[in-house]
Amino acid sequence: MVERTMDTNAVGVIGKVNSPMEFSHEMYGEGFYNFDLEVPRLSNSVDILPITISERLIVDMDLSIGSYVQINGQLRSYNRYVDNTSRLVLTVFARDIKILKDEEVDELLRSPNEIFLDGYICKPPIYRTTPFGREISDLLIAVNRAYNKSDYIPCIAWGRNARFCEKLLVGDHIKLWGRIQSRIIIL
Repeated sequence: MVERTMDTNAVGVIGKVNSPMEFSHEMYGEGFYNFDLEVPRLSNSVDILPITISERLIVDMDLSIGSYVQINGQLRSYNRYVDNTSRLVLTVFARDIKILKDEEVDELLRSPNEIFLDGYICKPPIYRTTPFGREISDLLIAVNRAYNKSDYIPCIAWGRNARFCEKLLVGDHIKLWGRIQSRIIIL
């Protein structure tokens, strides 16, 4: 589902619209909106992913709650300042959206959440084990985009990938494939 292009940041998600569309911001006269997308996991739980989309992509489109959509885009990061503290905010920035027909949903939900990142380690990885003994490494990846901007994306590697990532150094170039996971999981 993720388009294998020369893009350094590619996301493909399929899910159900879970919130009403809300105006987010305007840039160069173009309006942008936010909504949440409920993306299923194989474990029968779901991730709730924030989506940001241009008004140009949703002209004459019914994105009512419960509609199933396929979105291709990028994972973007920005800092939100609240009470003099900075908080990293991540959102899927939609570049393309398609409303799915009922007969398309089951087939496409077999692989509903994919991401590809091509970036650089920007702080030392943190290797640890969970209380259940699973190995995990926390990474922060800087992914470059056009106009001298970068997105800073926290990533987690598990198992033998965690052991490998433990040895990475700041500045190392890395390519990774995975899925986007929300911190709030609805069962």
